[in-house]
Amino acid sequence: METSAPQPAPPIQPNPAPPIQPNRVLHGISAAYLPWRPVGQMDLDSFAEVLERTWACGLIPAINMDTGFANLLSPEQRDTILKFAGRQASSRPFVAGAFVEGLPGDCVPHYRKQMQSIADAGGLPIVFQSSDLVSRSPVDLLAVYRSLGESVEAFLGFELGTMFAPFGAIYDLDFFEQWIQIPQLVGIKHSSLSRELEWQRLAIRDRVRPEFRIYTGNDLAIDMVQWGSDYLLGLSAFYPEAFALRDRYWCLGDRRFYELNDALQLLGGITFRNPVPGYKHNLAMALRMRGVITSDAQPPGAVSRPSGDRELIEPILSRIEQLLR
Repeated sequence: METSAPQPAPPIQPNPAPPIQPNRVLHGISAAYLPWRPVGQMDLDSFAEVLERTWACGLIPAINMDTGFANLLSPEQRDTILKFAGRQASSRPFVAGAFVEGLPGDCVPHYRKQMQSIADAGGLPIVFQSSDLVSRSPVDLLAVYRSLGESVEAFLGFELGTMFAPFGAIYDLDFFEQWIQIPQLVGIKHSSLSRELEWQRLAIRDRVRPEFRIYTGNDLAIDMVQWGSDYLLGLSAFYPEAFALRDRYWCLGDRRFYELNDALQLLGGITFRNPVPGYKHNLAMALRMRGVITSDAQPPGAVSRPSGDRELIEPILSRIEQLLR
């Protein structure tokens, strides 16, 4: 019985990545972790330490984000955190989430109120998506963002993949191109965990509004900064000092960037596994190991990781510490 010869595989069509942008000054925002006590209370003393360490190394803290359990806090608790951070800042910059999911009625007045409160506290608002917001047509959605821009001098937008929260959405590119031309919108955080989607947005940004900032939220590809992204990451909260040094290496063209970035990415690969929200428990473990916070307790409703994760995290932290010397 004759058999046909194996057929050669079809040739791979090249799909090159965009050009790398070396020696760029990176703009780093670190989503600050909100520590908890074992009795289920926010630990504001440890939170102050988290904020101070972030400012001290040159990064900008972001509060009331996913890393700060914004979806699990009451409006009153989020307001407490905002006012606390505003007092701690003493005119230093910080970003704060405007989070309205679960509030009754039209989301727009809730966004306006929170954005104004954030601006009054000295922060830069970032607009979390909500079920009401993302359910609107592209025309209505764009009108909402434009109206929000009329209430403050500047704000950030957010594209949030549903692996992080069910009320998130990744917008199409036609909408994105119009969205980033809103004058008061000075940047967006993109959290799809997709290099390709982020590269597409960078290409539009470079063509339409080069000064606009795209903050990668891809904790599985933190090297997106090589292609022109800045960052707003939960991973950076594990070790903001290491991220700050990595950023300086990139600006200086120092090849030590790569080894330090690799160690940080290894930490991200382990801690941002499914279910993704469990990274916050890993973050608490790491910060406690580093002596930054006093407890790695989690608030009610948070996703927990197994205690054995500490044995995975500890050697990576040791490696990062060696690279900082």
